[in-house]
Parts: sequence; C-alpha cells; structure tokens
Amino acid sequence: MPGTASQWNRFNRSSHQRLGGENITTTVEGRERYAINVPYMRDFRSSPETLKRALVTAMDGTQVPLAHVADIKLATGPGIIRDENGRLSGYVYVDIAGRDVGGYVEDTRKRVEESVKLPSGYSLVWSGQYESIARAREKLKVIVPITLLVVFLLIYMNTGYTAKTLIVPLAVPFSAIGAVWLLYLLDYNTSIAVWVGLIALLGVDAETGVFMLLYLDLAFFDMRKKGLMRDREDLKRAIVEGAVKRLRSKFMTVAVTFTGLVPIMWSTGAGSDLMKRIAAPMVGGVFTSFIMELLVCPAIYLLWRWHFHVKGPGTPNPGEP
Repeated sequence: MPGTASQWNRFNRSSHQRLGGENITTTVEGRERYAINVPYMRDFRSSPETLKRALVTAMDGTQVPLAHVADIKLATGPGIIRDENGRLSGYVYVDIAGRDVGGYVEDTRKRVEESVKLPSGYSLVWSGQYESIARAREKLKVIVPITLLVVFLLIYMNTGYTAKTLIVPLAVPFSAIGAVWLLYLLDYNTSIAVWVGLIALLGVDAETGVFMLLYLDLAFFDMRKKGLMRDREDLKRAIVEGAVKRLRSKFMTVAVTFTGLVPIMWSTGAGSDLMKRIAAPMVGGVFTSFIMELLVCPAIYLLWRWHFHVKGPGTPNPGEP
C-alpha cells in the first residue's frame, strides 16, 4: 500500500473531516456570514458496513476502501467531557429525600472512605448544596457565640445585675421546646434557614424575658416600699401581681408574632419553602415561651429573691431602690 506513515496519518485526518462535513467556503449575506459545509453522501455513511466500502483517495491518487486504512466500529462515548483545575472530572448526581444534606454527606463520606480506595492521581470532592451548607456552618460557629455574647451584654447593660442577666435567657430553652416540636411535626430538617429562625427567636425571647423581669421587679419593690415584704407569702403575692400585669403585654407579643408569621406557613410560590423554615421555629417557640415564661420565670425569681433579699438579704444592687 503506497505512502508513508505520516502520509496515511494526514490521509486519515482529512477523511474524517470529509465524512463529518468540511467547510469549503463562506457565503456573505449582508452583515451575516454562513459556512458552506459538504459532508459525505448519506448512502456512503448510513451504516458501518457501507462506510467501510467507501473509497477514499490517498496522497498519490490511489482509491482504496476506508476499511483498509481505519478500524470502523460503533462505540458509546461520554456525553460530555468536563475538567476541573485542568484535570478530567466526572460527576455523580445524588437526589436526597427524607433527611438533611449535611448529615447524608457526612455519613456517605465515611462509608466511601472505608470501602473505596482511590488510585494514585484521583481525588474525590463533595460539591453542590453541601458546599454552601459547610460554609454557612463555619460562619454560624462564629456568629452564634457572638450573638449570645451581645445578647448577654445588652441584658446586663439593661439590668445591671448578673443574677437578672442569667434569669432572662432561661426563657430560651422553653421556647426551643416548641420550635423543635413544630419542626418535627412539619418534617423539616435542620438547615441554615432553620438556624436563622432560631437566632431570631433568641432575640424575641430576650426581649420578652426583660419585660417579665421588669414587671416582677416593679411589684417586688412596690411591696417592699410599703413595708409589706415580710415573709414568703408576701413575696408570692408580689410576684403573682407582677406576672398578672405582664400577661396582657405577653399575649399581645404572641398575637402579633402569630398574626405576622402564621400566614407564611400557608404561602406558596418562589421562596416560600425558605420562609417557612425561618418562620416555623419562631411560631412554635413563641407559643411555648408564652406558657413557660409565665410559669417558670416567676418561680425562679421567687427562689432568687427569697434566698438573697427577703430571707437573707445580700448585697443590694446599686441600681435598685
């Protein structure tokens, strides 16, 4: 068969171009340009067998069948070739239902590391929504402690008393009960939106706790000023009076929160799934906080005042009367 190896390589490349179509010129239509492509006739490329019998011209003009110079076969190739950082990459898509993305990836990663040994030169990267969750989780590790510190500082600046500063945040665990239960009933997994709702709930709890403490203090100081704070029963009457006065404002706070957030739970459309997960912790948390704050905070306040200011008076706060 005539021709050198380099000639046959050039011949093979040119034949491949003619088979798939070759641009022979360009037509000009005003400001537009269109390439004129001439492919092999369909009769010569309709099947591998007819393609093998197609005659091609060598460098010296010899006509030979295509099967003499090329291996022709059907093969399945990749639908698309991707690369990341200059290296070939392949994607495996996973649809998750019934659990959170972060927990699924962590469990799957451990199993893959235990059962799959990657050859040299290969790497495995978990991507998609998990990357956003991982970045947000790292930010929350900084934001949540800072938020708690700021809340404690603001409460201390408002009350000026360490004991009061510790009493106010006690409403947070009780509101978390309602938030967790509502998330469970709605079958919502832990997500960044849920954590945003919990952080917002923390601010609402701190605010309502400060008002509860204010009403209790007003009732306590009023009875002490009148000389009626003699025993535990007097302290109980003062606390009950303060808690009852707080009932109306607390109910208004809960009513406003419900009025503003409950309609979101029935919303539809773009962004509704995100807003539901932000609103759900606040709706459930405010409901249980309404009950627990009226029962637990006055009881803790009673123990604190009785042991440190009525039964055995300690060092008074300079800001208190």
